[in-house]
Amino acid sequence: MTRAVTQNRESPLIIKYIDEQGKFSSVFLGRVSACVPLDGGGRGALAECRSMPVVNVSVVIPAINEQAVLGRAIASAWQATATEVIVADGGSQDETPRIAAALQCRLVTAAAGRAHQQNAGAAVATGDVLLFLHADNCLPETGLAQICEALQDPTTVGGSFRQAISARGARFRLLEWGNGWRARWLGMPYGDQGLFVRRSVFDAVGGFAPVPLMEDVVLMRALRRQGRLAFLPGPLEVDARRWQQAGLVRQTLRNWLLLAAFRLGVSPARLAQFYPRHDRPAVPPTRLER
Repeated sequence: MTRAVTQNRESPLIIKYIDEQGKFSSVFLGRVSACVPLDGGGRGALAECRSMPVVNVSVVIPAINEQAVLGRAIASAWQATATEVIVADGGSQDETPRIAAALQCRLVTAAAGRAHQQNAGAAVATGDVLLFLHADNCLPETGLAQICEALQDPTTVGGSFRQAISARGARFRLLEWGNGWRARWLGMPYGDQGLFVRRSVFDAVGGFAPVPLMEDVVLMRALRRQGRLAFLPGPLEVDARRWQQAGLVRQTLRNWLLLAAFRLGVSPARLAQFYPRHDRPAVPPTRLER
């Protein structure tokens, strides 16, 4: 069963879900406050949330053939009190557009490629802050409250979240730590770490560069020149499918090599040839690459 949660600051909390037969229904859970306590990560609570300026966050989800995971991503965005959820579809052949429309998202279409799709979503967004959420990621319930708190610092222009990869094992915990270290200390989070940015700053840097790969790296490089990037406790839940399909070692080494090649000047168009889409067959990993 795929669930989605919709709410706004003065409306009831409603769970909408798709059952195994593809039918839609809803359950009323009562009224809730849009100010959610910020727990975890040692960051304290948003006890003063009501006195803070309201931050309207538009969540943009790029998707291509994501019917298996999209509902959970949308649910997490509504539950975190997103102002709006925009699904930017890149030509899905499955139920992705129907799920997005049924779960009260704004659906836009664009050429395939996260840069094109995310720019298309941002173009129709109305929020003061843009949060780009991959379809196989889920926001923590306090995610937007964490953003609200972080942006009280006027020097902060954007940031990302600590990850929680949905797989067991010490190697995945090490991967989470490494990804967090890269985001916190190098100021270089990837797209699967939930990138958020002030709308005014996003527009000032020209949005995502129209490249088939490394669009997240290019954007973060531009944002670092504009101000501070925050690294929030999250955690942002990340589906382990890419590492499981390609093999954790192979996928991690591929990411490192692609980044190194990009820094050496290899074009994103050429690099994209070595980074297959999630919905296309991948070469099974060997035992050593798992």
